[in-house]
Amino acid sequence: MTFSDIFKSSFLANVTAVSMFDMVLALLLAFGVGVFIYLIYKKTYTGVMYSSSFGVTLVALTMITTLVILAVTSNVVLSLGMVGALSIVRFRTAIKEPLDIAFLFWSIAAGIVLAAGMIPLAVFGSVLIGLIILFFSSRKDTSNPYIVVIDCDGHDSEEKAAAFLKEHADKCTVKSKTARKGSVELSIEIRLRDDNTDFVNALADIEGVNSAVLVSYNGDYMG
Repeated sequence: MTFSDIFKSSFLANVTAVSMFDMVLALLLAFGVGVFIYLIYKKTYTGVMYSSSFGVTLVALTMITTLVILAVTSNVVLSLGMVGALSIVRFRTAIKEPLDIAFLFWSIAAGIVLAAGMIPLAVFGSVLIGLIILFFSSRKDTSNPYIVVIDCDGHDSEEKAAAFLKEHADKCTVKSKTARKGSVELSIEIRLRDDNTDFVNALADIEGVNSAVLVSYNGDYMG
């Protein structure tokens, strides 16, 4: 192998495999679609604590996927090696909100479709998905879910507290019950008719009820 043969390697030949115009156009479109996904995520987030870093991740993931697919589509051999390289990647971050998974797949899919040159599909599909998510996220349940934790003396006070809650809530379901000598602790899921929580004060004043705690509840009960 001569010195000139080194510079004729396939590595240098890949420099022009993707044109500069294609790279700039694909990455700019990926950035635009990624920002759109980020705005939809920010608008429809209903979790406990919003994470701005996850929103930035959606933008970056769209652009990174586009970058990878551009390289893969330009070289068949590279695509096979890329599959093997990506197969060893492991993600350790826990996804707490189920809808976050949909946003991750949306970002990846948008990047793949853009890099494949299907620009109308990527743009129209992203707009349609965003509108659907906005539509369903705005149709929230009018009833407010809460958990009431009641500490009472015994069976009689337990029955009084349960009857009182049934009068002031649309739904009343016992989630857990802990019985000790001289005390009973209940965790009850309720659905309020409005945002008025003054009934908790009256609940705590019932004879035999030692305390009543009202906690906001997102509907995911583990236990």
